[in-house]
Amino acid sequence: MADAKVIPFDDDRSRARRRPSRADGEAAAVRALPGPQEPELPAARTAEEEPPAPAAAPEPPAAGGGWERRLAGGLAFLRRRITGEYEVDEFGYDEELTDQVLMSLLRPLYEKYFRVEVKGVENIPDKGGALIVANHSGTLPLDGLMMQVAVHDRHPAGRHLRLLAADLVFVLPVVNELARKAGHTLACAEDAERLLRAGEIVGVMPEGFKGIGKPFGERYKLQRFGRGGFVSTALRAGVPIVPCSIVGAEEIYPMVGNAKTLARILGLPYFPLTPTFPWLGPVGALPLPTKWTIQFGEPIPTDSYAPEAAEDPMLMFNLTDQVREQIQHTLYKLLVQRRSVFF
Repeated sequence: MADAKVIPFDDDRSRARRRPSRADGEAAAVRALPGPQEPELPAARTAEEEPPAPAAAPEPPAAGGGWERRLAGGLAFLRRRITGEYEVDEFGYDEELTDQVLMSLLRPLYEKYFRVEVKGVENIPDKGGALIVANHSGTLPLDGLMMQVAVHDRHPAGRHLRLLAADLVFVLPVVNELARKAGHTLACAEDAERLLRAGEIVGVMPEGFKGIGKPFGERYKLQRFGRGGFVSTALRAGVPIVPCSIVGAEEIYPMVGNAKTLARILGLPYFPLTPTFPWLGPVGALPLPTKWTIQFGEPIPTDSYAPEAAEDPMLMFNLTDQVREQIQHTLYKLLVQRRSVFF
């Protein structure tokens, strides 16, 4: 299979350049990354120019045109994948594959299985960077994937969420490649800042494995948010922080025990024991069909702080605590409002 073209991820001048195609040496167009760009001004019309004639009305599609167009689109997609005529950025993000394949695979889980209800999506900016900070739970990181679908499908601008993932994700075979293709990158300050400065929406779950692997008895109780590294990253990039609260993920795998010895042997942070797993084998690994709610809270601006504010430990502590308290308060409010775990 031919290699895909790599989209440079630096300044605007580099993104605007055309890069040679690896297939035939000819110039290939490079997709510009999202972010603030200069609008193109229309050329002035001279006195001699006449207004263009109105375009002819399109002919109505023939019978069966819908499936024919879908078939043609699918064949064109396969051709681009085989010949390498598709684009990825320097982190490996493949927007076309994400939109047409990965999102389509996740959408039934999002719409039919977990029946995700989304609130406050208007708090995510239509353009420019923003850092979404969410609680983490559920034994397996399905909450991050559902949040990614929510941002993509429900935001009016159809924005893409770039998740920061733990090291473990990028050492697992197959999972590593899929995560890169879906826009996930290593949870480090440098990568996060580069994405934010490029105008991307970045998602982070500061609880990490402490949140996703906590026992069922501690559900919806936020764990420690680290040392506030996500706050300093947002301050340096000058982007707003959007708190996000997710209800429903805690109950998909009720973790009643942790086989620590087995986890150490397998090199995992924990090995969950649930009422169905591992006792029922593969069937026990199916998540319970709980009803989810994802709420994006009021953004916390950071662009009013001086550049050196990112080095102020007290400010980082206060902002971290503010974000954590806002997420925790919203979790309690959503829990009071929901009728049932499953409905």
